Amino acid sequence: MRPTRAALIVAATALTPALLFATPAFATGSTAMSTTVTATSETPVDEMSEEELRIAILRILADEDSGTAVVREANKALDGTAEDMLNFLASGYRIAQAEDDSVAVVRILGLAQQNGDKAVVREANKALDDGSPEALRAFLETGYRIAQAEDDSVAVVRILGLAQQNGDKAVVREANKALDDGSPEALRAFLETGYRIAQAEDDSVAVVRILADPTISDALRAAAEEAIDGTPEELRYFLEVGQYEVDG
Repeated sequence: MRPTRAALIVAATALTPALLFATPAFATGSTAMSTTVTATSETPVDEMSEEELRIAILRILADEDSGTAVVREANKALDGTAEDMLNFLASGYRIAQAEDDSVAVVRILGLAQQNGDKAVVREANKALDDGSPEALRAFLETGYRIAQAEDDSVAVVRILGLAQQNGDKAVVREANKALDDGSPEALRAFLETGYRIAQAEDDSVAVVRILADPTISDALRAAAEEAIDGTPEELRYFLEVGQYEVDG
């Protein structure tokens, strides 16, 4: 019986969270399925000896990408009979992998909902509504990456528009580079690191302009000099808040 959406959410919450997209990293995992078993042996599963069945399952357990359900069912099979091991490799592995994939998709869905990533939410829900092992695996291997890129494009365009309004030349330059490249990796890299670095470049220019004004107070000059030697976050804080606190 297919796990309910509520049960999957409980499972996803209970398990130790995985870092799924440092680039949101796009989701990876064992492509698993029974085809992987035959890839590690030239002998078809139904023709394997008991020892070969055991070795095939141990290889699955040794795979660091094997999820909780796969590990659980593999260990059950190893504790059972040769028929149990055969059944696991023939069908149980695929079913357990789908359970793990469901949990992974639910985790992604929760994060996407928090971030307002509409395309990822849409595609994750499609995969969960379909519920088949193939749909879940397809989302994790390709659909997630494509949907995240769609959401990232929207986010970069928003940043670009704001930067154009503010005259932030470095942010405009780097946002346009990411959009011109168009790859999921370029868009994600801009959002995760490029935007921060470009904004710091623009903020440094803004602080230098403040320092170039001979009429500013000694207190503001000191605060600006401190900010320009600081982190991107300190530069931004100075421009948004700090400079007004000094002269306020």
